[in-house]
Amino acid sequence: MTKNQFFSGEIKVEPIGIVKNGIAQPPLVAKEDGLHRNDAGGSAMETMRGSHVQQSEIVLAPDLAGLLAGIDEYSHIVVLYWGHAVPLHGRRLATTHPAGLEKYPKQGIFATCSPARPNPVLMKVVRLLRRDGTHLFVEGLDAIDQSPVLDIKPYVADMYPQEDVRIPDWMAQIQKEFARQ
Repeated sequence: MTKNQFFSGEIKVEPIGIVKNGIAQPPLVAKEDGLHRNDAGGSAMETMRGSHVQQSEIVLAPDLAGLLAGIDEYSHIVVLYWGHAVPLHGRRLATTHPAGLEKYPKQGIFATCSPARPNPVLMKVVRLLRRDGTHLFVEGLDAIDQSPVLDIKPYVADMYPQEDVRIPDWMAQIQKEFARQ
């Protein structure tokens, strides 16, 4: 069975908004041989973990204002966005070193948080600082400037597993590295 045999209909996704911030380049660059850290203009590790100092503005289309009613009551939101800077060859990667760090063995793309995916739909839980009409001001978003926003959801911790969550040792080590920076 090929991937196109799973669903015969058309999927059409339209952006609901755009990200505005000072992140000009993605923290990881997808090349033919895998992911590579992009330290141009700042620390890739800091950008990947969504620096708590970095603020972003999410500008939604004016006709979507009603969809934001009540969002201000949440401290955090889930932002789904499109990795528009991932080149076509990056969408074909099957394996990569996690976070572009060659000291870790290559893993399948679906076992990593890599932005290089067949469909670069990326997700981040961020702190919602405030709302001004159709503008959301958030902290911790690792999307680059001008990233199309696909959806926004409230973050409700109890809707996600809290117990018996397991991650590989290499991912735990990467998280420790992010925390040190």
